[in-house]
Amino acid sequence: MIKFFRFIFVFTVLAIAIGACTLPTTKVGTQPSSSAQGATVAAMTLQAVTPEFTEAPANEPEVSSNLLPHRLYFLSKDNQAFNQIFRMERDGKTSSQLTFESADVSGYDVSKVDGSIAYEVNNQLVLADGNGSNHRVLVEAKPDPVIPESYHPAFSPDGQTLAFGQNGLNLYDLSSGVSELVIENQYGEPLPDGARLPIELYWPEKFSPDGKKLLVALGHWELAPSHAVYDLDTNTLVRYSEVQDYIYCCSFHGGPVWAPDSASFSGVASAHDFAYQSGELWRVDAENGAIVRTLKPEAGMLNLPKELYLAPDGDLYFFFGTYADDSGFFDAPVLNMVRSAPDGETDRTVLRDENFVLMKDALWAPDASFVIVASVPDKNWDQAAGVLELYYTGGQGGPIWLAPSAENLKWGP
Repeated sequence: MIKFFRFIFVFTVLAIAIGACTLPTTKVGTQPSSSAQGATVAAMTLQAVTPEFTEAPANEPEVSSNLLPHRLYFLSKDNQAFNQIFRMERDGKTSSQLTFESADVSGYDVSKVDGSIAYEVNNQLVLADGNGSNHRVLVEAKPDPVIPESYHPAFSPDGQTLAFGQNGLNLYDLSSGVSELVIENQYGEPLPDGARLPIELYWPEKFSPDGKKLLVALGHWELAPSHAVYDLDTNTLVRYSEVQDYIYCCSFHGGPVWAPDSASFSGVASAHDFAYQSGELWRVDAENGAIVRTLKPEAGMLNLPKELYLAPDGDLYFFFGTYADDSGFFDAPVLNMVRSAPDGETDRTVLRDENFVLMKDALWAPDASFVIVASVPDKNWDQAAGVLELYYTGGQGGPIWLAPSAENLKWGP
């Protein structure tokens, strides 16, 4: 559900100015949807600055109060055209705005325990209660008029620790209020103008299901970005094995995902400057960094896996397209919802008939019984948010309309 991580862009800014930080002491309804109707709805609703969350039309069937397994969180525009955090209840209808900031909320995360939210706004990392109240600033960077500080907050599964990036990888203990810089960013010697080019920078990505490891995004000035696993018990960083190809993992097409047993993670490997939208599948061992590569291009055929999810049933659920490099396309013309073995190849089965080529974001149900998809009207749409609809992976029924505009989808408690 993560966009391509713009490492080089961030590094350029960091090379110019490094921010200093201080730590304080202290109702949406169902709507009919088909391929044609969906495009029409998208075009009409996404043109509005503010999404209107309204009751379902009287002639629409009621949706079960347990439509969703957990509360759904997402970003959407408020009536001032700023991105704010919204929360949808399990009924799939009732939605409420949780933040009311005077600037765009960017990165955020939600505690699976109590619904607390940590989010980035105005160069600040803010922590708030589950209903959006009691917000307090945890970290405030030196203001940058061009690019705000990027913290990438991530809650641990038990809700006791908040990881964030600031001068390196930090772990904040929510019970004690103490923050520890566990891995410090690495920089070269100062240049004549005083700037220092980064050698390696660290941002948190996702905690493992058992809470003992943390996926970390690594950024480099002259090398390709990558990911590594930080072990909280041993304070060590496990990097994935080097490859000779000009590709890297795993910031593409939804980002990396943990296996349910926390023993490995999977992601799409590609390169940011490829002319073709494509990638292969990597599974990385969390203990030693060994890589298993599948879905590699073969005989002029390119593969495009997106929005991976390793389900508790042992299968891999994702969206998949394939096309020839001489087809005239630079992107997969068809994107199917599929299920396969963890390698992405064995027993791969198409689950639904729809073409998801206009998908911008997706969030799978924990048991993979459905997926929530944010779609846009056409390929040239210049906004990250899309119309939100729920699709059952068993193929039953049409999509269920949830919201007119949403992005950065996350499950809460």
